[in-house]
Amino acid sequence: MSRRLVNLTLDTLADLPQPCRGCVFWELDPATAQRVCATGDPGLEKEAWLSETLLEWGSCGQLVYVDDILAGFVIYAPPHHLPGSYAFPTAPPSPDAVLLTTAYVRPDLAGGGLGRMLMQGAARDLARRGVHAIEAFGDARPGEPDWSVATGPLAERACVAPADYFRAVGFTTVSPHPRYPRLRLELRTAVSWRTELEAAVNRWLTAWGSSPLRGPALLPTARVSAPPPPGGLAGC
Repeated sequence: MSRRLVNLTLDTLADLPQPCRGCVFWELDPATAQRVCATGDPGLEKEAWLSETLLEWGSCGQLVYVDDILAGFVIYAPPHHLPGSYAFPTAPPSPDAVLLTTAYVRPDLAGGGLGRMLMQGAARDLARRGVHAIEAFGDARPGEPDWSVATGPLAERACVAPADYFRAVGFTTVSPHPRYPRLRLELRTAVSWRTELEAAVNRWLTAWGSSPLRGPALLPTARVSAPPPPGGLAGC
């Protein structure tokens, strides 16, 4: 099987699986996201967000293909390009950090090193731009991922990665919260970024056994009975 890693672009955006292709949970503030989901075209808004981010900042994601079929992806950007992140109770992210939002590897292809390939691609991309740190909002609730709530007002339950995942790969909590802690991984230099990320990926692969980045990966549990948090985190 051939494998290739490419940047997220307007051409490759169409390859993202649903609901990620039309999800604007991170890309718009909650009020705008709700309005777009109700009366607009979230897929078009996602495309507009990507176009602006590429022009103003550059590459904001990596995709991996196996035999020309999308096998996985990871998305990241500076916090000011992700207004949905400011609705979290532990916001705002640090201005020197890039925010990791979403990652995914197809379940039938998990365990084959694709997760490592994606993370290394992101590392090379960010190292070239002198990134100081990466931050993420985690979901502190235990449980398994569930795509069934990845749309509508419960979208945050499928768009926020488990806090335990980030801790397992070397992140530390910089803003505690019972549900949405903010976590950070320092990237002191381009060399330390690669070194730390390699170590983090290895720890994660060990912790998850033979099926790393199982899909949907980097996604939290769904608890349909739990009400949305104050402030109205929402998406499509």
